[in-house]
Amino acid sequence: MQAGISNVKQHILVLGAGELGLAVLRGLTARGTESGSISVLLRQTRVESPSLEKQKEIAAIRSLGVAIEVADIADASVAELAGVLGRFDTVISCVGFGAGRGTQRKLTEAALVAGVKRYVPWQFGVDYDVIGRGSPQDLFDEQLEVRDLLRAQSRTEWLIISTGMFTSFLFDPAFGVVDLQAGRVNALGSLDTAVTVTTPEDIGTLTAAIVLHSPRLINQVVYTAGDTLTYDDLADVLERVTGRTFCRRASSVQQLLAALEEMPDDNLRKYRAVFALGQGVAWDVAQTFNGRHGIAVTDAEGWARSNLARG
Repeated sequence: MQAGISNVKQHILVLGAGELGLAVLRGLTARGTESGSISVLLRQTRVESPSLEKQKEIAAIRSLGVAIEVADIADASVAELAGVLGRFDTVISCVGFGAGRGTQRKLTEAALVAGVKRYVPWQFGVDYDVIGRGSPQDLFDEQLEVRDLLRAQSRTEWLIISTGMFTSFLFDPAFGVVDLQAGRVNALGSLDTAVTVTTPEDIGTLTAAIVLHSPRLINQVVYTAGDTLTYDDLADVLERVTGRTFCRRASSVQQLLAALEEMPDDNLRKYRAVFALGQGVAWDVAQTFNGRHGIAVTDAEGWARSNLARG
């Protein structure tokens, strides 16, 4: 759905300035006055932290011309958060699962109580509608609750941006798919199972383009993709980039579900099982927002050449 109105200057609030939040702030500020005014919501303790690293982060945010709002999302009530969010036209949440259970629902409720004109929840990941409730990753159920809340009302416009997995996570040793040292790819489900990935930098650029698109995009799921590839493709990428041969093996859905049963609270095992099922975790790049608008993005091989080739 698109609203047939031109973009007007708006007041945009980004919640959080971690890896994704900073990328979104950079994406918005790179578009200059087109974005209107941009603010970010941070904890007071982060703004006042004596840590040199934190001070550099705050300085980097201010250098972008971004105003800083202060609130503690964990401690503040829905009403208190609504008092802050209600002063903005568009609110983009970059506060992820690390903030704790219930946070996604709480922020959505605050945006709706505030009557924010448009809300972009933190759904930068897989297609939760396709995955459905009761998946191996129980955190995903709250994401569906957020969608239900947004779809059940008409006062606040909403946009959901599905990006797939962060590209770096696919290569992260902790995730267990790529073992560079051993020269091995451990496929989830099968070597033919596909996964969609996008870098945080591209998510920032694309989120800005989607939010500021004219005619205005509202009440829909918008997809991005830096790349969609199978685990067999991933091994090919690694061989081209490193010049080494990679052994390929697959863990079946049954094996990964059994591993999760052994350690039911292990988040990485939950993610491996979900991605092994192969539903709602991959889509055609050509059908994405960046694919249809010809926006250049970093694919898996590009990421690997920049980040792995030297090592």
